[in-house]
Amino acid sequence: MTAPARTRSSADVIRAEAPVVAHNYHPLPVVVARAEGTWVEDVEGRRYLDMLAGYSALNFGHRHPALIEAAHRQLDRLTLTSRAFHNDRLAEFAESLAALTGLDMVLPMNTGAEAVESAVKVARKWAYEVKGVPAARATIVVAAGNFHGRTTTIVSFSTDETARAGFGPFTPGFRVVPYNDLAALEAAVDETTAAVLVEPIQGEAGVVIPDEGYLTGVRELTRRAGCLFVADEIQSGLGRTGRTLAVDHEGVVPDLLLLGKALGGGIVPVSAVVGRREVLGVLRPGEHGSTFGGNPLSAAVGSAVVELLETGEFQRRAAELGVVLRGGLTHLVGRGVVGFRARGLWAGVDVDPAIGTGREISERLVREGVLVKDTHGSTIRLAPPLTISGEELRSALGALEKVLAQGG
Repeated sequence: MTAPARTRSSADVIRAEAPVVAHNYHPLPVVVARAEGTWVEDVEGRRYLDMLAGYSALNFGHRHPALIEAAHRQLDRLTLTSRAFHNDRLAEFAESLAALTGLDMVLPMNTGAEAVESAVKVARKWAYEVKGVPAARATIVVAAGNFHGRTTTIVSFSTDETARAGFGPFTPGFRVVPYNDLAALEAAVDETTAAVLVEPIQGEAGVVIPDEGYLTGVRELTRRAGCLFVADEIQSGLGRTGRTLAVDHEGVVPDLLLLGKALGGGIVPVSAVVGRREVLGVLRPGEHGSTFGGNPLSAAVGSAVVELLETGEFQRRAAELGVVLRGGLTHLVGRGVVGFRARGLWAGVDVDPAIGTGREISERLVREGVLVKDTHGSTIRLAPPLTISGEELRSALGALEKVLAQGG
C-alpha cells in the first residue's frame, strides 16, 4: 500500500517554489489546494471567498458541475487528435459559439495571447489580399493602456514599461492612440490600416469603461475607413458585464471577436477568434495552426460553456448582482475609496493611497478571507464568479469596508 504523500504547509510550498519556478509572478501568500463554487481552501483548510475568478477564467465558479461532467465524459472518449484529423466535437463547438456571438466562423486556439496573435495575422492577411495594402505595409491601431497579452509582438504595442522593458527589439506595424478618443483614432487610421484592435473595457488598466458611444464610433469609423474592428473580449466577454459580450451594451458587432479565459470553464485553456467568413476565410491550410487548438477535450468543455450562456442566466445574474456591487462601492466612496468603475460583476476600485497600495489592500483582505488582486498603484479589481450569491457579495464588500476602516 502506497504511503500518503506528505502535505506541505503553505509556507513550505511558497519556499519550495522560489528556487525552481521562474519569478514572473508575485502571488499573494495563499496556497490553494481545493475549490468549489465561489470558495477556495488552502492546504491548512482555511477558506477564502474568491473575488478574482482567475481574471474571469472562472466566470462559472470553480468546478461547475455541468462543465466537470462534460470534461469527464470527454476524457473517457478522446482528448487530442491534432488538426491533422477531424474530431467529432469541433464542429458542434464552432457552430454554437458562432451562433452565440452572431458571427460566422471560428478559429480555435488555446490561450488569450494566441487569439490576439492570430487576429493580428488574419488582419494583416486580409489587408493584403482584400483591402489591397502594399506588401509589408499594413498597420494596426491600438489603444494606450491596453493589455492583450505578453508575447513579443503584443508587448511591442503595450504602453506598460514593466511589460516592455528588456524585451526589444519590438515588432513594427502598430500605432498607439489614447483610449476612448475617437478623434485621435480617426487621425491615426489611413489607407494602410488593417484593423483597429481595442478592449471594449480595459481590464488590466483598472476596469476602464469608455464613454457611451465610443464603441459605436469605432465601428462606424472602421466601416468608413474600410478596415476591421477587432474587439478583445478575453476578459470582458461571456457574461462578465451583464451581457454575453461587452460590445452588446452598444449593439455593436465587430469583424473579429477575441475570446478566451471563461471559454475554457476554468478547466482547460480555450480561446478563439470568431469572425465574419470573408475575414477568417483568408486563411488557407498551412498558414496558421496549433496542435492543441480545437482539441476534442477543449471543444467539449467550450460547448458546455456556450450551453450555460445560451440560457441567459449568468448574464442576468451579473446584471442584477452588479447593482449590489455598485451600491456597496458607492457606500465606500469617501470611506477609503476615492473612485471606482463597474459594469456587471466587474469593478476597478481606487483606494486612497494613504491607506495602502493595491497590493497591501489585497494582502489585508487575504487575512479577512477574501481574495482580490491589485493592478496599478492603489487600484484593486473585483471580478467574482457569476455564481456568487448576494450574501457572499455583501460579505466581501463588508470585508473591504473593514480593511479600509483600519487605515494605513
